[in-house]
Amino acid sequence: MSKRDYYEALGVSRGADAAEMKKAFRNKAKELHPDRNRDNPEAEAKFKEVNEAYDVLKDPQKRAAYDQFGHSAVDGSGGFGSGGGRGGGGDFSSAFSDVFDDLFGQFGARQRGGQGGQVRGADLRYNLSISLEDAFNGKQSTIRVPTAVTCDSCSGSGAEAGAQPETCSTCAGHGKVRAQQGFFTIERTCPSCAGRGQVITNPCKSCGGQGRTREERTLNVQIPKGVEDGNRIRLAGEGEAGMMGGPPGDLYIFIDVEPHPIFRREGPDLFCRIPVPMALASLGGHIEAPTLDGGRARVTIPAGAQNGKQFRLRGKGMPVLRQNREGDLYIEVGVETPINLTKRQKELLEEFQTIGETNKNSPESDGFFGQVKDFWGRMTS
Repeated sequence: MSKRDYYEALGVSRGADAAEMKKAFRNKAKELHPDRNRDNPEAEAKFKEVNEAYDVLKDPQKRAAYDQFGHSAVDGSGGFGSGGGRGGGGDFSSAFSDVFDDLFGQFGARQRGGQGGQVRGADLRYNLSISLEDAFNGKQSTIRVPTAVTCDSCSGSGAEAGAQPETCSTCAGHGKVRAQQGFFTIERTCPSCAGRGQVITNPCKSCGGQGRTREERTLNVQIPKGVEDGNRIRLAGEGEAGMMGGPPGDLYIFIDVEPHPIFRREGPDLFCRIPVPMALASLGGHIEAPTLDGGRARVTIPAGAQNGKQFRLRGKGMPVLRQNREGDLYIEVGVETPINLTKRQKELLEEFQTIGETNKNSPESDGFFGQVKDFWGRMTS
């Protein structure tokens, strides 16, 4: 009997892309799975047909050959053949892994495979807050980390002195057991040994057979110059000790750089906004700007400096992490309008205003309101 067209079996057009075919396959696989169609004897055959179609069409090379030569390209007489499980029968486990989790939950692909007798320890995370000055200068910080360490009594084996772990009788030391699911077999972690392949019949009294105990460790961490908020430092082997003598995990230190009251950081550059009296901004003068290394920089303010004007101090920013260079420091002028004026100060300002403030004094203001007048004129015409 001739085979049905693969595109027809999946219910997609010949121009369907990979995402469309995958979606169609997932829906068909769920719909036709034999465990959901126990009263339909044709479901298993249709399910295999859908799997065979997807196994060919998901592979660009197989699909191209099928589009040109039809079933002969993949049934053993074409370029791909059926030997070694690559022909019309398809690589079932590879194709069906796309819907494995949806159909079987905890028995899905993520749970397959044993871990052996030794289990690697978990990685740990430690959040470390530092000041901007610490990020600028670098520092050595002492931290205390609660973790699991190798049990001294059993040296990590989990067994009482003189005893040894025994091979798990449930999985014969493989760490996995097999269960029949419909017409194929699924592997899952052994429930007796939790995937380790060994069981402790005479557990260590100090650690309860885990091979490790809880303890708070003290570590010295070197914070390099130039670290940024969100950077992490990896300390290999400083995580939790492994079970049954397994290797330890790693410790990841995540850096949190605290906000600074004076400086704002953007990458390697620093920004500092300095309030400047209106008279100084108008007449010009000098100010002293702070630098993060504790120094002072003399900045010349030109006459008529506007609010927001920036001055660049090269090399006065942050060190660049693992590079021999520094960012820049930008001083931003914040022109301050005077308040709490005395009677005499008000008189002087009023006099200044009456003697003829022109667009030469306030060019930005004059230009803006000129545009506003033009706008109103266009709106009313």
